[in-house]
Amino acid sequence: MPLDPLQALQAANRAVRPVAAAVNGTLLIAGATGALGQELLRRLAGHHRFAHARVLAREPIRDGLRGVETFLCPELPIAQWALTSADTAVVAFDPPRLYHDRERALWVPQPSDLPELARWLRACGVRTLAIVQPHDQGKLPEALKRGLASLDEQAVVANGFDRVILVRSARKPLHAKFANPAERLAAWMLSIARFMVPSSEQPVRASKVAELVDLALRIAPPGVHVAAPELVWESAQGDMQAVARRWLQPEAPAPRP
Repeated sequence: MPLDPLQALQAANRAVRPVAAAVNGTLLIAGATGALGQELLRRLAGHHRFAHARVLAREPIRDGLRGVETFLCPELPIAQWALTSADTAVVAFDPPRLYHDRERALWVPQPSDLPELARWLRACGVRTLAIVQPHDQGKLPEALKRGLASLDEQAVVANGFDRVILVRSARKPLHAKFANPAERLAAWMLSIARFMVPSSEQPVRASKVAELVDLALRIAPPGVHVAAPELVWESAQGDMQAVARRWLQPEAPAPRP
């Protein structure tokens, strides 16, 4: 019986892919919701760069991607969760889209959870931690854009991770609810301020943020690395690899043409 070349290639890919991906160990994603969380899951887990991927969930759900499984988070303080194993963790703060039933079953971290979550991740064996921390555009003080912006972030770094990658991405203004027409009028009069935000602090598409996180996980050396909103915006405009190398490997020689 003649062998179909296409079937042979497919079989070879199935045999080789897990071995190549196993080099990167196990990925754990907290906050795989919203446009950003889904892009991170698709890029990091869907491309099989990791041997295994685990997603934190509140309810049992059917795993849709090969090599991706859910880890159930009980209704308990994070410190009381059972431990799992992972080498790399990604935390994204993006609320679930209510019209996506699958996202409602996933666990959604809150900014106040970050210190305790980081301690739990470190206890699970995580050595590399990437945090995508959206903020209101134009409202982060200049002095905090390129460093640790809070005591919570300092507590995260103090856990002893080999690498901590903080990506500060501007988000769109939230839809505020007003109690009376006077508040609505005041908000409308102040809305002119949104046109004064520099273009470098405008929100970036979720796919571009996920691409930058993926690239940072691959090339970042040991240490703490913070991507300011301007750098996230710049990386989305052109040569992302060049921008990422300038950020993460400033002393590395430029590649030969």
